[in-house]
Amino acid sequence: MSSSKVKLAPLKYLSSYSIEVQNQIRTMIEQDTLGRFLLQKHPKIHNVNNDKMLREYVMNLKNSHLRKSSPLSKIIYDKKIHVVNNALGLHTFISRVQGNKLKSKNEIRISDIFKTAPEVFLEMIVVHELAHIRIKPHDKAFYQLCIYMLPDYHQLEFEMRLYLTQLELKGQIY
Repeated sequence: MSSSKVKLAPLKYLSSYSIEVQNQIRTMIEQDTLGRFLLQKHPKIHNVNNDKMLREYVMNLKNSHLRKSSPLSKIIYDKKIHVVNNALGLHTFISRVQGNKLKSKNEIRISDIFKTAPEVFLEMIVVHELAHIRIKPHDKAFYQLCIYMLPDYHQLEFEMRLYLTQLELKGQIY
């Protein structure tokens, strides 16, 4: 395939990366080596495969890094998330007035595509959603908190984006 065609294929999960990086990934896709690269780097999937196990996993991370933050009322895998706004996880903050009190709830929903993914990708998504408990916008402080909880957060986010690209263009590798 000519290099002009390589530059045309949109890579929606990698659109914020440089053209050079995108072209390297396009080459890997064309040569069918992206899946192999990911399997070598992350050979096994986790075993956090239901909502009860996910809640325990999230609470362990929360208690390690954000012990004094607001409680979580719901933690689940959600089949619908991947379709909505290309989100991978959602943190929801709900406020309701009950009588003369303001009640609030924090929920974390993780796309169910992460049921069969390497643990580091699940951990990255959970860290991202936990950071939203403290900091709502994706600003510098938000990403500093993510790095505090997961020092290689940015590298894992990039690799997770590679995984999503692989899933979309070539299918499952696990």
